[in-house]
Amino acid sequence: MTAAAQTREPDMTDYSKTVNLYESPFPMRGNLAKREPAWVKDWQDQKRYQKLRQKAQGRPKFILHDGPPYANGDIHIGHAVNKILKDIIVRSKTLAGFDAPYVPGWDCHGLPIEVMVEKLYGKDMPDGKFRELCREYAAEQIARQKKDFIRLGVLGDWDKPYLTMNYQTEADTVRTLGEIYQAGYLYRGAKPVQFCLDCGSSLAEAEVEYKDKISHAIDVAYPFRDPAALAAAFGLNAFDGEAYAVIWTTTPWTLPASQAIAAGADIVYQLIDTPKGKLVLAKDLAEAALARYGCSGSPVLAETTGSKLENLHLAHPFLERDILMLNGDHVTTDAGTGLVHSAPAHGLEDYFVCQQYGIELYNPVNGEGRYIGEVPRVAGLTVWAANPVIIDWLKEANRLLAEDKIEHSYAHCWRHKTPLIYRATGQWFVGMDKAGHNGATLRNTALKAVDDTEFFPAWGRARLQAMIEGRPDWVVSRQRYWGTPMTFFAHKETGELHPDSAELLEKVAQRIEQKGINAWFELDKAELLSPEDCEQYDKLSDTMDVWFDSGSTHFSVLKQRQELAWPADLYLEGSDQHRGWFQSSMLTGCATLGRAPYKQLLTHGFVVDQNGRKMSKSLGNVVAPQEVYNEFGADILRLWTAATDYSGELAISKEILKRVTESYRRIRNTLSFLFANLKDFSPIDDAVPQADMVEIDRYALVLARQLQEKVAGEYYPRYAFHFAVQEIVNFCSEDLGAFYLDILKDRLYTTQTDGHARRSAQTALYHITRSLVLLMSPILCFTAEEAWDIIGGGEEDSVLFHTWHNFPTMPAASEAELLKKWSAVRQARAAVTAAIEPLRADKSVGSSLQAEVALTAPAEAYGYLKALGDELRFALLVSKVGLQEGEEWAAAVQPSQAPKCERCWHYTEAVGVRADHPTICGRCADNIEGQGEQRDYV
Repeated sequence: MTAAAQTREPDMTDYSKTVNLYESPFPMRGNLAKREPAWVKDWQDQKRYQKLRQKAQGRPKFILHDGPPYANGDIHIGHAVNKILKDIIVRSKTLAGFDAPYVPGWDCHGLPIEVMVEKLYGKDMPDGKFRELCREYAAEQIARQKKDFIRLGVLGDWDKPYLTMNYQTEADTVRTLGEIYQAGYLYRGAKPVQFCLDCGSSLAEAEVEYKDKISHAIDVAYPFRDPAALAAAFGLNAFDGEAYAVIWTTTPWTLPASQAIAAGADIVYQLIDTPKGKLVLAKDLAEAALARYGCSGSPVLAETTGSKLENLHLAHPFLERDILMLNGDHVTTDAGTGLVHSAPAHGLEDYFVCQQYGIELYNPVNGEGRYIGEVPRVAGLTVWAANPVIIDWLKEANRLLAEDKIEHSYAHCWRHKTPLIYRATGQWFVGMDKAGHNGATLRNTALKAVDDTEFFPAWGRARLQAMIEGRPDWVVSRQRYWGTPMTFFAHKETGELHPDSAELLEKVAQRIEQKGINAWFELDKAELLSPEDCEQYDKLSDTMDVWFDSGSTHFSVLKQRQELAWPADLYLEGSDQHRGWFQSSMLTGCATLGRAPYKQLLTHGFVVDQNGRKMSKSLGNVVAPQEVYNEFGADILRLWTAATDYSGELAISKEILKRVTESYRRIRNTLSFLFANLKDFSPIDDAVPQADMVEIDRYALVLARQLQEKVAGEYYPRYAFHFAVQEIVNFCSEDLGAFYLDILKDRLYTTQTDGHARRSAQTALYHITRSLVLLMSPILCFTAEEAWDIIGGGEEDSVLFHTWHNFPTMPAASEAELLKKWSAVRQARAAVTAAIEPLRADKSVGSSLQAEVALTAPAEAYGYLKALGDELRFALLVSKVGLQEGEEWAAAVQPSQAPKCERCWHYTEAVGVRADHPTICGRCADNIEGQGEQRDYV
């Protein structure tokens, strides 16, 4: 820009050369898809992120801790949404005056990488080599994903991300486990856990998804061993014949492990005399059950409650085993028979109720999902193959009363999409209801931490609270190769951990810092244990749940990196992470440091197509972020992300993106106009003090400042980005495009180049432009930096090196009066525009400047309008205004009969008042050769 005034020798026959029209240095076409990659490279070459860290030193910290995506496969649209939301927050916090470093991370251990390495290289290799290949594979995936995240404009410490497979991080994850052990929450147990036969391992809660499955549904009769005791429970004398408790199950394969039957203590049960024997059924379910057995109408002999049936003995339907009748709170009358067979090795509720009655756990299923050799008929079969065999066995024993197949929701492995089983295995658990050394249970500590956390959206609180309230103990051990090891020594006979476990764990962690997790797997225990201990203790071979890896990063990353801080201000992830990372981080934080490692939780929904369907290759509705930024540009993807209410599902399609592009064009066109009219303006040499500015310019500054206060002061801090986008787009289209800039064109184009009237307008535009570019920069990072190259400090400058714009202010009373006055003007303009439209429709007038208006205004508005004098016509964009006071708004319009000025296009009798300028009005002639036009209001 130049501070010098524009000087021209006007050609009196071509007045177009005397108006202030400049080509914008900010093109209307963004051409984002082609230009953005070069900007990304420039920012990296200039080390923008590192310079920002230097400039932000000493500011208050804002820490958004990155939930690590898994290092496998290219990023999808959900990844893009997640990273863009994080980037918008980090950028907005930076502009708000915070030091907001962003350290991206990756989750690197676990089964998916093991599976890929097995596919690529096979299984026949030493374990150490296998882990080395897993590490290499993860590094390759990270490099691919990182490239895409950077392309989206996400600013962060990409040169030094955190990886859960970094040696230091692995060592600190081990230390976190040691802290939980020392806090008293870690224990070894053999209780049923969700088990994937394909993984060959237990699964975390977050690794379980529910899908429909068709299962066998059977009714099975268990004979009572003592009919007299049963009769007494029903208040009857002894009776003849067999009596049976009837259970209903959708997992016939669990029957070889059946050890008890549970009844509800308060449920009413009936003893019914049927052709199949005397049956015990819940009263509420008896009619439907009897219909299944073909025994409808059978007489009821007596009724009793489940509490009276407690401790009766029955026989297993096909094995030599005593079965005890229990009372359990988990028994309902929703379906079945109201009696539940209990296999404590294959169900959590079964496990807990049998534990209360001192029934030892019996597990006949091995880690491959096959029955062990001692189980007749089904030995060696998988549990799924055993179902029909067991049903036939029941038929032979005459214990099967009914069979059917039903479709129901069932737990599946999220990776293999195959059904899971509950299976009791020796695992390591973090106890939710186990009192730690501080006397508090982890569940209670975590629930308090939920209360102390702020949620966006607010419904996230109830969701996380419910999950903490209902979750079982956390199974933290896995039987895998590629994972952070559980670096304990356990007694060979008792399973107890070595008494010096804390000290030993630290020694191992120091080795892992140097050599990674192989330092444990390759460790000779004689290096750390005495000869006597070597005889008694073995190294654990288990690895940790990958959710423990990522859930520990608040310690292994936030507490270890100097530029970060603990606890984080914000964790932000998809809504599924209430079950995953949010929860694992909460539990590790509460178990080690007594609180959540975050102050706020933000949850976003999943991306769906325009019809609300999940993204699916089979449906052909997948929208890849790479396709979007290659066709539209990353800024369009960022604008779509910000403009969509992320608290629910985010719908995307080509049609939706095209609509987003229209909003982008509105913003870009506004900027192009602003820059065109600032091309010859120097804020140092040409700015007009606010007190001396034309009144509408002062009004426009108030509107722009109010926009900034709403967007920067309210919507960004509340993470309400879709409202921010709405406000910015509406400001561009309504306050600027349809009002202020529309009115301002006459003054910008026709008044003297360096006159007060034009410089006042440019001063307002300068403030508006800077504020607008800063406001949109967290969302439209590429477009904002392109704009800042023009209005800022040059190529080495950045919007991120600044804070929100500092507007000139005026006394509150003056501002309030100004807003009232110009609100009246806008009402007048609306009334006049509405009155002109019919004349434009029938072509009586073309431009609104051809119109002459007789305007009636209510009393208060009349006073404001009258104060504008002849300048009112400029505000209403007409050539002549007659004003009178009335009870309500009214406007009468007629075409002007005056000649049209060739230069300003106003219709006025002043055209030709100067003989040397016969085709233009006196105002334009004075702007060309005289003292120039004076404007006070418009």
